Parts: sequence; C-alpha cells; structure tokens
Amino acid sequence: MRQHTATFLWRAGITAALVTATGLLPWLSHTDPARTVLKARSADRDPTPEVLADIRARLGLDDGPFHLLGDWLGGLWRGDAGRSWISGSEVTPAVLEALGASLLLMAAALAVAAVTAALICARTLWLGAHRQLARRRPAGSAAAALAALPEFLTASVLATVVGVQLGWLPALGWYGPQWTVLPALSLGLPAGAVLGRLLDDLLPCAFAEPWALAATARGLPGRAVARHALRRCLPGLLPNTGLFVVGMTGGSVTVEQTFDIPGLGRTTLQAALAQDLPVLQAGTLALVLLAATAAGAAHLLARLLIGPALRDGALPSLHRPQPPARRMLPLAHGGLLTAVIAVGLPRDPLALDTTERLAAPSPAHPFGTDALGRDVLARVAHGALDTLLLALAITAVTLFTAVALGLLPRLSGPLVDTVTALPPVLVALLVTAVVGSGSATPALAVAAVAWAPLAAHTSALLRQERAALHLTATRALGAGPWYLLRRGLLPAVVPPVTRHALLRLPGIALALASLAFLGLGAQPPAPEWGLLLAENQPYAERAPWAVLAPAGVLALLGALAVTAAGGVRWNRRRDGTAGPVPLVPEPQSPTRKSVKSG
Repeated sequence: MRQHTATFLWRAGITAALVTATGLLPWLSHTDPARTVLKARSADRDPTPEVLADIRARLGLDDGPFHLLGDWLGGLWRGDAGRSWISGSEVTPAVLEALGASLLLMAAALAVAAVTAALICARTLWLGAHRQLARRRPAGSAAAALAALPEFLTASVLATVVGVQLGWLPALGWYGPQWTVLPALSLGLPAGAVLGRLLDDLLPCAFAEPWALAATARGLPGRAVARHALRRCLPGLLPNTGLFVVGMTGGSVTVEQTFDIPGLGRTTLQAALAQDLPVLQAGTLALVLLAATAAGAAHLLARLLIGPALRDGALPSLHRPQPPARRMLPLAHGGLLTAVIAVGLPRDPLALDTTERLAAPSPAHPFGTDALGRDVLARVAHGALDTLLLALAITAVTLFTAVALGLLPRLSGPLVDTVTALPPVLVALLVTAVVGSGSATPALAVAAVAWAPLAAHTSALLRQERAALHLTATRALGAGPWYLLRRGLLPAVVPPVTRHALLRLPGIALALASLAFLGLGAQPPAPEWGLLLAENQPYAERAPWAVLAPAGVLALLGALAVTAAGGVRWNRRRDGTAGPVPLVPEPQSPTRKSVKSG
C-alpha cells in the first residue's frame, strides 16, 4: 500500500510540474504573451502600447503567471477551465470535443495497427502452429520499411492519390466514419509495423517454451498452441501498445493538420504556438490523465493475461536458441546506402539550375531535381551525414537511459506516461524555453521523448523475467541482486530492447527533421532529409521522385537497422546457443585423474 501511495504522489507531482511549466511557457521563453495573443487574434493590427496594455488588463497578465495559474486551478475544481485568450469561448467544451475526435481517430488507427501487426506475424504463427519454425525468416525489411515511413508523408500521399486523384474517400474534414479511413491508415500502418515486428520477435520464444512442446506432444491442435503463444507474448507488448494509444491521440498533429481534423493534438499545438494558456493547460492535463488511464489499463490487462504465475515467480523465460544472424541482408542494405551516399557526395547540393526545375531522373540527375533545380541525389547524400550520425548518437543515449530507468519501474513509469502524453512539438517548445534555441536544442528535444517507449519495453520484459522460475530457484540458492541482474536480467532484456531501439532509428531521424518546421532544427537551404520531404511535398503529384528519393532512403535505413539488429546477441552458452548465461554453474565432467582415483 505504501508503494502505491508513493507512486501516486510521484505521478501527481510530475503532472503538477508539467501543468505549471505549460502555464509559465511565455515567461520561460522570454516572450510577451500580449503580443503573441494579438498576433493570433489579428495579424494585421499594429502592436501599439495602448493595444498591448488593454490585452494585459483584460487577461490579467500584470498579476503575474502564478496568480493566473492559481485562478485557473481554482476554477478547475468546479469543472471550469476558463475561457480561451484567442476566441473568448469556454475551454472545457472545446477540449472535450477535440478529445472525442482524437479518441475516435485513435480507435480506428488502433484497429488498422492490429490488422497490420497480425499480417506481419501471420507466417510465424502458422509455422509455430505446424512446428516448422526452422523455416522462419524474420519479417525485418518489409516491417522496417513500413515503420520508417513518416506519418505526414503517408498522409499526404493517401490524401493526394486516394482522396483527390481517385476520389475513393474524402481527403479533408471530419464529418462521418468514411472521413476516418485515410487518417487511420496514416497513423495505424507505422504503429502496426513496429508492434508487429516486436511481436514477431517474441513468438518463437513462446513456441519454444516447455508448455508449448508438451501441448504439441499431447496432441493439442496447433491453432490452440498458437493462440496461447500469442497470449503469452502480449503482456510484454501491452505497455508499448498503451504508449501508441496515447501517442495516436495527442501526437498525431501532422495527420490532423493534413486532413483538417479538429483533434486534441492539433488544438494543443495551436494553443502552444498562440500562447493560449487556458486551452494549452486543459489540453495538456487531458492528455496526461488519458496516459495514466491507458497505462493503468495496460498494466491490469497484462496481469490478467499472465495470471498468478507473475505473483508466484513461476513464469518460464521467453528465450530460445537464436539462429545464426543473416549477414547478407544487412550487407546488401548497407552497401546500397553507402553507394547512394558515395555517388552523391561529389555533387553540389546547393547548385541552382532554374532550367532544370522538377526534372525527371536522368543520367545527369539520377534522382531528378527539386523545385529550384537542385540535384536531389546530392542533397540526399549530404544530408545523410548529419542526420545519420546525430540519430545514431541519440539512439545510443536513449537506449542506455531507457534500460537504466526501466530497471526502476516505479520511478520511470509515471515519467514514461507523462512524456508520451505530450505532442512532440510541445516538448520541443518546452525544451527551447528552458535551454534556449541552439544547435543542440533539436537533439535534446528528441532525446527527451525517445527514451520512453524503450523504457516501457524494458520494464515490461523485466517484470516477467523477475518472475521466471529459474530466477526464483537461483534466488533461493542465495544469489544476490547484482548477480541476478548481471547474469539473468540484463541478458534477457538488453537484446530485444536493442532491436527495438534500432527499429526506431529512422523515426528519430524524422523527429529531428520535423523540428525544422518550428525553426528549431535545420533551416533551408540545408540538405537535411526532413527538409527535403517538407520542401518537395507540395510537388508530390507533379514530381513524385523528389519525395520518393528521401522516403526511399529512410525506408532503406529502417531495413538496414532491423536486419542488423538480428545479430544482437548476449553471451553464448557453452553449447553454442544464444541466450542468458546459466545462473547455476553447470556440473563439470569428471577429469581423468578423478576417474582413476575412483
């Protein structure tokens, strides 16, 4: 009971600190909220001292930020979140309406993600049910390429091709069920690819457990064994599924912008940019409460799926002998990516040729040219150096941070839920307000949120591994915590979390790129991958190669990361198979001397 109370107080403290930080955003960023509100209300009106003074008096800005925050919290207890500084309308109905739209979109996207994950895992389930897992090939490249596609690019392509050119579905607005299909596909396909890849990584472990072998030996139908194997693996994925639920509710800003959906993420972002503090604080609080609810539901469902074995320390360990890593695919992907960079580096990424605007691919320009006549291959190659190196560095830092915090779930759990609840753009604004705008700001902003899903994955695996039967036995034999951590827990947790981190490598590269829209990352004419996608997106219908080239390189990076991750191993046992090192020393075979003495 004391531990639950401490966790609740820690979560409440984090929420209070976050709401306070959002309320202090204008003052932390050293901007005048009256001037920002005036610009949002009427961009053409001159910010004269009289006009600004009138806005300050009407909003009570002269009383200071803490007085404003206190008034807002006082009304919150009565269900009154104040009135918008921009429109003057009540905040509570507007936020609830936006939350309803986002929840509906999230439910549809979650259904798409479930179907996508099922398709990725279907072959492994079929092979496991028929005891033919030796024929299995990891679903790495296709899933990684799908997961690497940026949401805003997928949304733009679907809106342009399916909505405008073919006219099959509406591309703009939010008026009924058919308007949810395209945005749900944009959000659900990448999320389902990530979840499907993680589940496909765990399923062979479940099929290799003793209960599965015994069930098959007793003649239990393969379909039933596959169903129980799926249930065995789901608890390790539920925390990440909860994070996707929250992320698709509040973090789908680009999709909501593309399809003109009045969702909560878009509402919160617009309030942050306009410094409409009542709407911003109410939207942030709603997202945090949603994150806490989703995390609690995921934790409860995981305990129900695992059953009493989690409490009794009688779970089998999700490990299996790993097949040899496939070296040809990562070599092929890496060689192709290296070749693209090597061919493009000698070219000038800034050279303009207005006579070659949006030129199709040719021997002179293998990837074509953009709207200013610049060589797309040159810009892709030069942008690869900065993007890849920074993304790799952030991935390494976030992996180490996630594993360290994942070992302390009561500390990291509320932090993970809170960080995931916020739109990434809002996190970037908060980071900029605290540390200022600079070359390191994009990396800090991305690293501030990138560790959360990895820490949730670490905690979920660790919770099951601590209840494994071999750890319970080793603990009974007198093994200490450090020995169990070094010889049992880390070998079980680090490899799958590392593969998860590599799967998210293209997403980190895209997150760095997305900050350019706020003036926090690379700015034109820098040859940065995200900028290439953003600059050429309006010409996707006329010159698709200008968008497909950077998107294809990102997909290639994802395929390389995942196929290379297949070689992630811990120490090998003496029999040559991979997995955690045996916790109890294996019995030694008798030496020749001992045989003679006997």
